[in-house]
Amino acid sequence: MLDFLFRPKAVAVVGASREPGKVGHTVLENLLSAGFRGAIYPVNPKAQEILGLKVYPSVSAIPGEVELAVIAVRAPLVPQVIEECGKKGVRAAVILSAGFRETGREGAQLEREVLAKAQKFGLRIVGPNCLGVLDTYARLNVTFAAVKPLRGAVGFFSQSGALCLHLLEWSRAEKVGLSRFVSLGNKCDVSEVECLRALGEDPHTRVILGYLEGIDDGRAFVEVAREVSCKKPVVIFKSGVTGAGARAASSHTGSLAGSEQAFSAAVKKARVIRAATLQEFFDQALFFALQPPMGGPAVAVLTNSGGPGIVAADAIERSALEIPTLGPETVDKLRKILPPYAAFYNPVDVAGDADAERYEKALQILLEDPKINGILIILSHTATVDPAEVAVRIIRRKGKKPLTACFLGKESVRKGASLLRRKGVPVFPYPEEAVTTLEKSWLFTLLSQKTKGREESPPKVDFARAAAVMKQVREEERNYLYDHEVREILEAYGFRFPKSLLARTTEEALLAAKVIGYPLVLKVVSPEIQHKTDLGGVKVNIRTEEELIKGFQEILFRVKKALPRATITGILVQEMITNAREVILGFTRDPQFGPMVMFGLGGIYVEVLKDVSFRLAPLEFEEAREMIREIRGYGLLRGVRGEEEADLAALTSALVALSRLAVDFPELVEGEVNPFMVRRRGEGAVAVDARLILEG
Repeated sequence: MLDFLFRPKAVAVVGASREPGKVGHTVLENLLSAGFRGAIYPVNPKAQEILGLKVYPSVSAIPGEVELAVIAVRAPLVPQVIEECGKKGVRAAVILSAGFRETGREGAQLEREVLAKAQKFGLRIVGPNCLGVLDTYARLNVTFAAVKPLRGAVGFFSQSGALCLHLLEWSRAEKVGLSRFVSLGNKCDVSEVECLRALGEDPHTRVILGYLEGIDDGRAFVEVAREVSCKKPVVIFKSGVTGAGARAASSHTGSLAGSEQAFSAAVKKARVIRAATLQEFFDQALFFALQPPMGGPAVAVLTNSGGPGIVAADAIERSALEIPTLGPETVDKLRKILPPYAAFYNPVDVAGDADAERYEKALQILLEDPKINGILIILSHTATVDPAEVAVRIIRRKGKKPLTACFLGKESVRKGASLLRRKGVPVFPYPEEAVTTLEKSWLFTLLSQKTKGREESPPKVDFARAAAVMKQVREEERNYLYDHEVREILEAYGFRFPKSLLARTTEEALLAAKVIGYPLVLKVVSPEIQHKTDLGGVKVNIRTEEELIKGFQEILFRVKKALPRATITGILVQEMITNAREVILGFTRDPQFGPMVMFGLGGIYVEVLKDVSFRLAPLEFEEAREMIREIRGYGLLRGVRGEEEADLAALTSALVALSRLAVDFPELVEGEVNPFMVRRRGEGAVAVDARLILEG
């Protein structure tokens, strides 16, 4: 995909310049110095020759076919150039020029004009306002970067040109080569989704990095990323997730959801690796480009200093990795080659007087231990150890297990660290950074191995029953659902409700109580009241007729006082569910990623505690189970102090069913089942209260 962009047979540079330092000159220079094998056509109506190449006055004057045009002219001239490229049959254009959407309304209009002209001819656009594109294996460099790229295995797409420049600097400093990169700029056409797919299909790309500021088609991004991440690591860093796109919401779910939660849910759905910082972003690239992935979580730490070894051990304990105690056979081997004052377990401390040979022998023993999946080598520069010689010994023992190193110091360890990097062993300044990198490698292994597993029967759904309710609402042109309609829809998706009867008078409430039985709950019913508890519209644990009459009257008094004009349909007399754990299920819609399901401990304090997890709908059963395990209160569901475990199977099915409802009816913008009472294992669960909110 996009081969004509990365591997064109001929390139036209529109706006090629004779003046060094100009964008049009630098692009031409980069294309020549990369050794591009195809035809190169500089375009400039005021020049005859640039850098030894014949110059053409326009794209239409070029005698041969052109697949790729690189445009470096003033923004107002770009529409005319695109028109000319379209008529010439150019397949793709990289617009380096700035002065479009990023400048305001007029620039945005100009960008729309450019895109419309390109679409008329089926011409694809990268940019505008971008750094350019490169493919080191195709010897294509149509960027205006001053730094020349190294050839390697890192593929990169970015909405920031500055990060592209930093990547080139980093690549040369760390001796980690690039395969392809795309600076997306304003991404008026070619998107991050297409770049991700192209890098996934590229045989030379081993690890994919993506820097994002916004995603145009969240669902497509998740679908493609999920497909690509099964084959190679995808590391994403996204900025702008701390409140942008947040909106007012009337449900707990809506108020807890935001752009950060949505993107986090998308990352989990896509099974990609998310970098928390730019440092971590480039660390992951370094590791995945140079080392095999972790085959398991077990890490051995090899050090000549106790303190840094303990720091590493603490970091491992806090991560998804493990620092296992070494087996007797490995310990016996270590005892034979290490002094008696060394530490033979994990971390393995070869002692402060260790030399390079002692390091090498201990490393070989750890590499031979079948229970160890990766090794972190820490070196503090002492009088007895030469960091460069240790580096040589580490390189000599490199095998199939991933290695990372932490050489503490600056100038004194620079040569050794440089040797390791050149030979494919990543070196980090501090142990915690190395541990984080190993952890992300193990997570990639876990994610890439994930499958749906055994097929599980989906929850039984009566779609026609729910659709009939929605049809009735649309026909009546209502933008709200009555309580009984909410119940009807959720029952169609397998939810059970307590026995309930609507009462308009205390006499009807007393009759309802005789049918249902005590204890009871009383709830006000009104289409205008969302949070009943806030207005005193709920009474629980009603056990006598006197309590029922008093509670009924108090609810009416408080609600009418708070909302005098509210329409009160009646009071719901409901069976009180006891001996159950209270949780909340909900969904809301993110503008980029679509329906998103939420789970957490229930009740009125959910917004304060914020002990919730999110996933994109529809959910697989394993995703629902992951959501349940993620919350801090998971132990309460498992049972504490002799309590039996809650019915987690019923809870899992309910989450999957709710996710299907969110997908089936796009007109439902939010939904919530709170509280959802989960009984003991095997006894099921009951939806005590629920709301569905229509768009409008």
